[in-house]
Amino acid sequence: MLATLHSIATVAAFIAFLAIVWWAYSPKNRNRFEEDAKLALDDDMIKNINSERSKDKK
Repeated sequence: MLATLHSIATVAAFIAFLAIVWWAYSPKNRNRFEEDAKLALDDDMIKNINSERSKDKK
């Protein structure tokens, strides 16, 4: 009985893993993830965020 539950849990975890991989690499999410990856390199956005934070401190 316990071995059956372990097997079911293993299969369920593997299916969840495959679902996450499919979601992460699906073509419809590609543009979103590419834009998110470029945020760290966008100096204008960083400057705007820093200026907004400095206004909040005053």
